[in-house]
Amino acid sequence: MDVTFKIVNVVATASLDCPIDLELLPKLFPGKVIYEPTAYHPPAPAYFKSEDMEGKVSIFPSGKMISVGTRSENRAREELLIVAEKLKKTKIAQIKTKPKIENVVATGNIGYTPNLEKISTAIRALYEPEQFPAAIIHLNSQKNGIRATILLFASGKIICVGLKRSEYIPAVIQKLLRKIAKS
Repeated sequence: MDVTFKIVNVVATASLDCPIDLELLPKLFPGKVIYEPTAYHPPAPAYFKSEDMEGKVSIFPSGKMISVGTRSENRAREELLIVAEKLKKTKIAQIKTKPKIENVVATGNIGYTPNLEKISTAIRALYEPEQFPAAIIHLNSQKNGIRATILLFASGKIICVGLKRSEYIPAVIQKLLRKIAKS
């Protein structure tokens, strides 16, 4: 059975070579940086977003950067590098670590309505419909180290999280289908 899926979010991280004075960023990049330190628990990040970006990059006082909202690994890396280059041009900081993919999130539909009670019992998935409307299925592959978590809803929709590379999505979905077919 073929399951169509789409990547809906990629999270990537990188670090700068020094701590950042976040109050300075909105002044240097007006209209591109939002910094509201009282709106969040400390340490509140600054958010960098511009017209040429698909997602946004959070910048923390420690110099850590997190890209969210892109739909490809390459784009997530590029956006971290775009922000790092802008910071370098203003002599604030330089990139210290290469961008690293932390999480690829994909959605799809298995094409039928599964019996979540039966599946959760058979494969030891976590399913408590009073708490959350999906079965939570952890998939781990010992031979290639691929780990993912699948949220399987009664409608047949799935959300796949925790992957480090998008190329693993089809294999994880096939593993899920094999696993639930046995239940």
